[in-house]
Amino acid sequence: MPDDIDMPPQEALAEAQRLLDADRPFHAHEVLEAVWKAASEPERELWRGLAQVAVGVTHLRRGNARGAEALLNRAAERIVPYQDAPPYGIDVRGIVQRARGLAKEPQDGPIALRLTSPDTEQRG
Repeated sequence: MPDDIDMPPQEALAEAQRLLDADRPFHAHEVLEAVWKAASEPERELWRGLAQVAVGVTHLRRGNARGAEALLNRAAERIVPYQDAPPYGIDVRGIVQRARGLAKEPQDGPIALRLTSPDTEQRG
């Protein structure tokens, strides 16, 4: 991943999803982190939390269940405030549920994680 990633949020979500689907959660984290660092204050913590979810999945893939649990729980708490009005079609409720589930019961192998809700993807 280039060091100077600069994508608008919708494009970053699509790229991060592509990377997650390819079992490259650390690279997805890099994309989400770039948006976090460029985001305005109202959305900054959402993007930070999404980046932390991807790092949590990275820890799971590397066998660090303890680190994953801490990051996934912290990420879920960080993005909960966005549940009622999530921007960009981000499936905050689904991500929170998935992060907490993975923190409680880590799994081996590729980890499915959807960033946006299915109806958002259909609308394009």
